[in-house]
Amino acid sequence: MYVVRPVELADIAALEALAAVTMPGVHTLPKTREKIADMIERSIASFAAHVDIPSEESYLLVLESPQDQTIVGTAAIFAAAGSNGTYFSFRNDVIQQVSRDLNISHSVHALTLCSELTGYSQLSSFYVGEREHGTPEAALLSRARLMFAVLAPHRFADRFFVPLAGVTDADGGSPFWDALGRKFFKMDFLDAERVIGGARNRTLIVELMPHYPVYVPLLPGDAQAAMGQIHPSGELAFNLLTAEGFEADDYIDIFDGGPILQAHKNSLRTFNGALQRRVTTAADSPDRGREPQLRYAVSSGSEHNFRAVITHCAALESQVNVALPADVLEALQIAEGDTVICVRI
Repeated sequence: MYVVRPVELADIAALEALAAVTMPGVHTLPKTREKIADMIERSIASFAAHVDIPSEESYLLVLESPQDQTIVGTAAIFAAAGSNGTYFSFRNDVIQQVSRDLNISHSVHALTLCSELTGYSQLSSFYVGEREHGTPEAALLSRARLMFAVLAPHRFADRFFVPLAGVTDADGGSPFWDALGRKFFKMDFLDAERVIGGARNRTLIVELMPHYPVYVPLLPGDAQAAMGQIHPSGELAFNLLTAEGFEADDYIDIFDGGPILQAHKNSLRTFNGALQRRVTTAADSPDRGREPQLRYAVSSGSEHNFRAVITHCAALESQVNVALPADVLEALQIAEGDTVICVRI
């Protein structure tokens, strides 16, 4: 049974190995042991903190394989993007231009630098191994972040967004960056990612990025074609997130032009479908096995000891309890009488 749980200091070596296999231009995890350790320590402190208003907290979850307790995936959620500055993105705008003398009216696609996503909660760092691609466990890992937000809504904003890696070539080059960002930063795409980082809230962006709308028709064709397109490694995340209720088209990343998906929590399936139930043991349920068994993502009801698994049980919509077998109780580190969050998969 795969388990999603908060990252621990003992996971540093495993995360180093995962970070080493990601493709050029796809930065889901820090690349150095020191930065990975910092990320883990921030996550541990965030889970332990008592939060009234979302701020600089970041929560990193890992997917643990049952065979040998190895880490095969990661997923993170940041409480408030740009909490120590501003989160910048390009907003897709349409500018109407009219000439009454020539009787001409047309629309022009433009990109406007904006900070509208600042303060939204941000999903990030989603990665699963090849063996877990397309499995329910991959969906569990992605959804577990939102299940934690259901459990502890005071820790997060009402709106969420997810930046996905854009199109890059085999060497990590980005046609969108080459057409736009390079003109202002005078550096390669990977160098800019390394210097400025993934936070998108550095002073350099304010100082160097254009503050006036960028007319998209003036960009080269390959740069226009890359806008809003995802890196092949991001297709799984894109499919899971759009099925969840996230939408694209409003914003793109200022570096590689990748799509930024966003949604209000009330439009997300996890928030709408989450059920809080009291746990009973499977042996105490005389009807177990008689009713059709459905698949649910189930997470523990404690925000300071969050864990999530996939299990099968009878439909829960009309019940106040959920009967869970002993191995699920052990995996979630819960006991009979505790509460859990259940979401139908």
